[in-house]
Amino acid sequence: MVLIIAEKPSLARNIAGAIGKPERRQGYLECEGYLITWAFGHLFSLCDIEDYAPNPDGDRWSMKNIPCIPDTFRFRLREGRDGKPDAGIERQFGTIRSLCRRGDVDTIVNAGDADREGEIIVRLCVENAMKGEPPKRVCRLWLPDQTPQTIRAALGEMKEDGAYDNLAAEGFARTYIDWLYGVNLTRYATLKTGKLQRVGRVIVPIVKAICDRDLAIRNFKPELYYAVRSAEKTAGETVELLSRQKFARDKLAEAEALCARYNALPAVVTSVKKKSDVLPPGKLYSLSKLQSMLGKKYKMPMETSLAVLQKLYEEGYVTYPRTNSEYLATAEQGKIKTILENVKKLGYPVEFKFKKSIFDDAKIESHSALTPTYKIPDAKTLSEDEKKVYSAVFRRFAAVFCSEECRVDRTEMTVSVGEEEDFLLKGTVMTAPGWTRYDDYDKKDKMLPPLKKGDTVNTDFRPAEKETAPPKHYTIETLNNYLKNPFREEKAQIAEGEGDDAEEYRAIFEGLELGTEATRTSIIDNAKKSRYIELKKDVYYILPDGERLISSLVRLGISMDKYKTAELGRALKKVYRGEISVMESVGLAAKEILSVFEKRDVPIERDTDDGVVGDEAGVCPLCGKPVLRNAVGYGCSGWKETGCAFRFGNVICGRTVSLANAKKLLSEGRTAKIEGFVSRRTGKTFDAALKLEEGKVVFDFSQ
Repeated sequence: MVLIIAEKPSLARNIAGAIGKPERRQGYLECEGYLITWAFGHLFSLCDIEDYAPNPDGDRWSMKNIPCIPDTFRFRLREGRDGKPDAGIERQFGTIRSLCRRGDVDTIVNAGDADREGEIIVRLCVENAMKGEPPKRVCRLWLPDQTPQTIRAALGEMKEDGAYDNLAAEGFARTYIDWLYGVNLTRYATLKTGKLQRVGRVIVPIVKAICDRDLAIRNFKPELYYAVRSAEKTAGETVELLSRQKFARDKLAEAEALCARYNALPAVVTSVKKKSDVLPPGKLYSLSKLQSMLGKKYKMPMETSLAVLQKLYEEGYVTYPRTNSEYLATAEQGKIKTILENVKKLGYPVEFKFKKSIFDDAKIESHSALTPTYKIPDAKTLSEDEKKVYSAVFRRFAAVFCSEECRVDRTEMTVSVGEEEDFLLKGTVMTAPGWTRYDDYDKKDKMLPPLKKGDTVNTDFRPAEKETAPPKHYTIETLNNYLKNPFREEKAQIAEGEGDDAEEYRAIFEGLELGTEATRTSIIDNAKKSRYIELKKDVYYILPDGERLISSLVRLGISMDKYKTAELGRALKKVYRGEISVMESVGLAAKEILSVFEKRDVPIERDTDDGVVGDEAGVCPLCGKPVLRNAVGYGCSGWKETGCAFRFGNVICGRTVSLANAKKLLSEGRTAKIEGFVSRRTGKTFDAALKLEEGKVVFDFSQ
């Protein structure tokens, strides 16, 4: 017998349906020599810190058992939200264990989702089920889609599970590293600030990017300037000439002088180039490119589009959704020809094309681009969101393989104003719509007048008052572009269907992206649920809690920028390629985490360690009760009992007041001189001591 372990019940049903007519058993299906059971996604999770280092403070988080860097990572069955064993998970794993150990089962099939996460989900089930038992043959079922035809073909082409060891290693390395960052730094930041701070390898740089952009917009001061512009009609069309020269607001006279000089000179067409061209369609969709389009067109949040796409995949209508590629594998030509035949029957003028812009093995990591399958749904059975998502995938596929070319006439015209300046004008006119009848194309024709070399252009140059524009908020599209390659200039993003995308794929394969197609959506959703960011229509904004998170991490010396995250992403790819081991990559993360906890011997005037919420700083000068460190500073513990209002912030004029300085202030009435205060009025830094004066904390510049 062959035992197949699917990642989810829906996949188990699809596999069983493709094999034959299954009979339902308790927790599994049986048909034609196969036993098919399932997990519920993750059945196992990493043990918590308390499993490695018991907490001396009971149930409360404590600084006493962090940092925790296990020598060996341990897993346990996932618990419910209440922290207690989940009966359903325990029961299903019991089924998996008994089936794995059955005497008539000689082969176990890993049918996790076709990615690193799915690989380790089922591996953990098998490893834990077979503890103490003689090993059995394990194979891998790799499914690019869930149609019966693909499932049957994949069952006949399975590889030994060892062929995917590097993928599993990358999956385990990612799991361990994210656990190290999450549990250690989340606890550390929470204990230090008194407020839950979700610190993660990817969530922090995402929130930071949105925070930095919003702060840049908020602090932007527009500047007025003058542009030199002419927009007069010639031969029935308006010809806009915009000079490269710009003038500051107080240079109006110079701008007017240039306009007068230009207007006194003839504007002559010095060259005209015309050519007919073929406009290529956009590439097939990767997950993030599809999500960007749906966000821009329908304001559809990423978690919605992924959930809809996942459902369409499970019903066999589209290929595997969490793909980072816009290309097809050359081995898929036969499958694509079959799909095209079905598309053609619906009346679309499509034909098979074998082009480098469509088929390119070098730009596929694990999965090809999103396409429809040969199984086409009845539109009446789809929800509105399902129609939008499926239609986008289907129409892009039809456009890419459209047999009718989109033809345009391109014109480049140079207009020279004397010998002062040359103006390059570009116009494009569509002459045959081709694929644009099936896929979105929003560029409008730009008409140029029918001029030839030597013709004169009418001009009237005038100064035009302009204002410098602030940066733009991140949208679903621009944030996705940033996360795919955070080191690429935003303005350098490749236009749809055009340009060389080699750099983008190099960034993906090297691990430079922030998050992956499989994880990015849930991480952004987590940031929204944590009230760090919000999405209005398709625009992201930072929220107060998000600003506090980023400022708190800066104050605590926790550096979680795109450089650190990309460095760890690069290490994960090295694990995948077999260049370093899982624990070597974990060691890189551990080194970064341990550096946060290092106690540095610094002079008290430069000390910034303000302790942990609950630390005692001294005695209240007003009522004699203990002064404790709280979430925002230091305050009298007797405020409830006596109404004592003594308190002072742990950050004063941008400078953290350390616990050591707070203790000195309360015991001696004055601190040593503290370096690095920042004036709110001038922005300049200054040094000063703090002293107690009539129950208040004030600056002391006497020394």
